[in-house]
Amino acid sequence: ASQIYLRPETCQGIFVNFKNVQRTTRKRLPFGIAQIGKSFRNEITPGNFIFRTREFEQMELEFFCEPKEEFVWFEYWKNYCEQFLYNIGLRKENVSLRHHKPDELSHYSNATTDIEYAFPFGIGELWGIADRTDFDLKQHELYSGKDMKYIDPITNEKFYPYCIEPSVGVDRLMLAVLCDGYEKEAIGDDDERNVLKIHPFLAPYKAAVLPLTKKLNDKASELYLSLLKSFNVDYDEAGSIGKRYRRQDEVGTPFCITVDFDTLEDGCVTVRHRDSMQQDRIKIEEVKNFIQERIEL
Repeated sequence: ASQIYLRPETCQGIFVNFKNVQRTTRKRLPFGIAQIGKSFRNEITPGNFIFRTREFEQMELEFFCEPKEEFVWFEYWKNYCEQFLYNIGLRKENVSLRHHKPDELSHYSNATTDIEYAFPFGIGELWGIADRTDFDLKQHELYSGKDMKYIDPITNEKFYPYCIEPSVGVDRLMLAVLCDGYEKEAIGDDDERNVLKIHPFLAPYKAAVLPLTKKLNDKASELYLSLLKSFNVDYDEAGSIGKRYRRQDEVGTPFCITVDFDTLEDGCVTVRHRDSMQQDRIKIEEVKNFIQERIEL
């Protein structure tokens, strides 16, 4: 029977296709090739929910540059990846950078930094940024016999590009977002709520339309169908308005839009903010722009 090997990382397909991609896209250095896909590891002790699994989703970028610019681009991607985590809502106090010492570096690397996150079960690696030098292209050339060098179209210089690789596991990133956003928040002296304070851009529902009573379903449904053309929006008419707020808090919906009897008179709705529970009264025709402006990264 034939043996089947599962790839431990997505990047090698990128290196194999480096010349093909560069030739067909006519890119000059520096440029990057990104890929997302399944990777597999023979983990002896998988655990901590989706933090360590034998099969996971991986996102990798192989950014090719001139050898003399390797550390410039390494610093750029290290800072970019860190800032991206803050942009999607992770708190700075939970994020740290660990720079590999010379005796820790992989044999192919001139520099590596791990972005780590303080999970409830301990600090763990979230994102790795590595300067892989020209090791991979040289190895593929060695074993394939195919020339993997880059030819500069201006100088006609022929050389192996160096590669900077940011690599992140989607599962771990999602776990960090959930851990960072989940709170059990006290309300008054004898009440609390579960709330998922994730960035609105990442929220499964951008808003929920809630008719105060079922008598207002027609008006609320009209608004719901209108918003549904632009956003993923929920509609909930079951239970008290307070319970419906709590349900949306738990799934991270950033805005609840309540249609009440005054809506029929003044054409306005009440928008409740998930994080602060503040309520604003706005015109129905302003709701779409109100949401759009607040869900962007």
